[in-house]
Amino acid sequence: MHIHILGICGTFMGSLAQLAVSQGHRVTGSDQNVYPPMSTQLENAGIEIMQGFEVEHLEPKPDLVVIGNAMSRGNVAVEYVLNQQIPYTSGPAYLSEYVLKNKWVMAVAGTHGKTTTTSMLTWVLEDCGFEPGFLIGGVPKNFGVSARLGKSDFFIVEADEYDSAFFDKRSKFVHYHGRTVILNNLEFDHADIFNDIEAIKTQFHHLVRTIPSEGQIIYPVEEQYIQQTLDQGCWTPTVQIGKDWSYQLVDPSGSHFNVMQNGQHVGEVTWSQTGLHNVKNALACIAAAYHVGILPKDSISALNRFLGVKRRMELVCSVNGIEVYDDFAHHPTAIASTLAGAKNSGKYNHIWAVVEPRSNTMRMGVHKQALPSAVADASSSIWFQPKGLDWDMQPVIDVCQQNSQDALLIDEVDAIIAHLVHNAKQGDAIVLMSNGGFAGIHQQLVSALKDKYGV
Repeated sequence: MHIHILGICGTFMGSLAQLAVSQGHRVTGSDQNVYPPMSTQLENAGIEIMQGFEVEHLEPKPDLVVIGNAMSRGNVAVEYVLNQQIPYTSGPAYLSEYVLKNKWVMAVAGTHGKTTTTSMLTWVLEDCGFEPGFLIGGVPKNFGVSARLGKSDFFIVEADEYDSAFFDKRSKFVHYHGRTVILNNLEFDHADIFNDIEAIKTQFHHLVRTIPSEGQIIYPVEEQYIQQTLDQGCWTPTVQIGKDWSYQLVDPSGSHFNVMQNGQHVGEVTWSQTGLHNVKNALACIAAAYHVGILPKDSISALNRFLGVKRRMELVCSVNGIEVYDDFAHHPTAIASTLAGAKNSGKYNHIWAVVEPRSNTMRMGVHKQALPSAVADASSSIWFQPKGLDWDMQPVIDVCQQNSQDALLIDEVDAIIAHLVHNAKQGDAIVLMSNGGFAGIHQQLVSALKDKYGV
């Protein structure tokens, strides 16, 4: 079958393309922004990628067009597909129909932590010999790829609440029919498609309605919005993190903790991850693995060898004792959790939080009141003001400064780099926080630091 993917360079669609190739299909694709690393990854998989959305890309007509959720009516290629009656579907629907059928699907949903928790769970099953298939919205370092078909009946998927396509406004996760489902947390996000928290809860309840009564739902006991969602109707056994599974910190950073099952000590996790959010992610992972028959001691053994995920508090480089990190955090809660983990590690003399408000929700200013407290554990904060931002960031800076934090608003990446190179010192951590490329600041900063110290 010849499959053409519109919007192929997104993380989800690119991963889907690689699964389709593994199934033996001929896959082509087009996108507006074709550039590495996704373009390179796709080309290495033998996938032809075309720049832009031209009608010619769809000739000769493919057997099926998979349309990404970034595509909308009025797009030339979309209109051609509809007018020519070429068979089409969404990415989540393709995954459900052609990959997940007859699989034991383990799905990880929630506002934060999906990518990391999915990566943890995939590694645990892999380490225990299950050889699972997976699709993850990032690249786990234990695997080096974001998706594969696997060799068993188990498939682990990052279950996103974002909509499926212009013709299907349901959340992606309702397509997956998870059997073991982790609901990490639930907060307001994606303000471009959800009006309020109630709208998101409705979608999460649609997910709950699809989980079989012989399945399992795993969620944190303190998550009130998840509990309210389940209270609307739940037909599946639940396991609570913080009750059925709990932890005792040995190190305040979260890099060493005891795991408790129903109050009984079952092992210790000692790993390179930090932050309470990752401790809870690990417990959810251990609980989910237990549901498919993996003993806690074996999950813990695997987690002790978990290498993390690219762009999740990933150490980019250490130059003259200055550590530069890349982190995907783009919501106040995630920003706060990451910085708290860094502060509690006790490793750094000074923590620089450098934030790009890039997500649709951040660009709309929905979370602006929460941003000063989100960076409270940083010693200094630098805020990048991109062109076309819908709100004035200066009040955020003012509140940070009122809280006795050194805070700056800068609208040029070069100026941010110059400030950091001039002021960062040995023993400092610089955490670059964005869910995008941040105008290439990562390698530019590393190069500038190396130039300064002659490395």
